Amino acid sequence: MLTYKPLRSVLFDWDGTLLDSFRADTNAYLQMFRALGVSWEPTRLAQHYSPDWHNVYRAAELPPERWAEADRLWRRFYRSERPMLQSGARCVVQRLAERFRLGLVSSGSSLRVRSQIRAFGLERFFAVSIFGDGVPHRKPHPLQLRLAIRQLGFEPASCVYIGDAPEDVQMARHAGVAVVGVLEHSPVPERLRESRPNALIRTISVLPGLFWHS
Repeated sequence: MLTYKPLRSVLFDWDGTLLDSFRADTNAYLQMFRALGVSWEPTRLAQHYSPDWHNVYRAAELPPERWAEADRLWRRFYRSERPMLQSGARCVVQRLAERFRLGLVSSGSSLRVRSQIRAFGLERFFAVSIFGDGVPHRKPHPLQLRLAIRQLGFEPASCVYIGDAPEDVQMARHAGVAVVGVLEHSPVPERLRESRPNALIRTISVLPGLFWHS
């Protein structure tokens, strides 16, 4: 049992959890840093990856006055990327939507993530969606998750959050929500293990099996 009360809602992270996006993210970062004249290797991105991309900029020692330029460049280079859903993600969302109210809590921008959700035909499955550009604080701050739960009208103890990064675990814990970590495509699997989510699964496809007896 992952929650303190009967499970009512399952909320998802998007990038890296439902969307197989790390390669697309990496390509956009590398092109962005190259355009800015910053030396940066893919292994360093994996080491410093964070849903709060300003942490990546800090790790690359990019001056804050260049962050807005970096954001514009990243968006420009990302447009040419075509990340796909994780294997099994569509089936998982469809199956869980039959029993629970679903939500999406993503650090990504509403414009990008909404367009991706629509392109994959998943928009109708999410009763609530909260994006990074709609709140003043990024993960692991719990505000996004708290807003989603409030809009759903549930108590935190009857919800569970699904993510692939330690910041997802920290956010859920701060919000009083149980959390499941997905290892397979996490850019930081060891850090995810060390964050000690309530449960760890190898792939998103096995997620429904955790809840059928909730």
